[in-house]
Amino acid sequence: MSEEIFDVVDDADRVIRQVPRSVVHAQNLLHRAVSIFVLKPDGRLLLQLRSDSKDQYPGCYTSSASGHVDSGEDYETAAIRELREELSLELPIEYLAKFPASSETAYEFSALYQLVTDEEPVLDRDEIAGAEFLPLEQIALMIEQSPEKFTPPFRIMFRWFFANRPTI
Repeated sequence: MSEEIFDVVDDADRVIRQVPRSVVHAQNLLHRAVSIFVLKPDGRLLLQLRSDSKDQYPGCYTSSASGHVDSGEDYETAAIRELREELSLELPIEYLAKFPASSETAYEFSALYQLVTDEEPVLDRDEIAGAEFLPLEQIALMIEQSPEKFTPPFRIMFRWFFANRPTI
């Protein structure tokens, strides 16, 4: 399997070139990612535990589904793909916000989407060690008590989401 190719972007999120994944991560080049918060109608959020085999933040909690935007792909297409690949869900998503690239976001411009559903996800066990629907207040407390157990990009997006509480 060949290495993924990512679009490297400038500080305004404009594509400037294409580079292999390993180079992007090794050199902390700005690139693009997506996160999807999957919620139950009662407001509980699916919290994912990343596999120990992941190259970044192994064994940490993160968004319900997330991943990089492939070269030539747009944010929404990447979000739909990641949702299907990681959770076997193929449902409409809603765009919420985009976060600027920084060291805290792993040098990724990150677009956040949400999906509210009663459907049960089917986890990709190669990428996901576990997942559980939890109340937002419980997740906020977990982050406060042990922030190191969560990916930095997730902490940023969750704090925004928790403060803004988009209507579900």
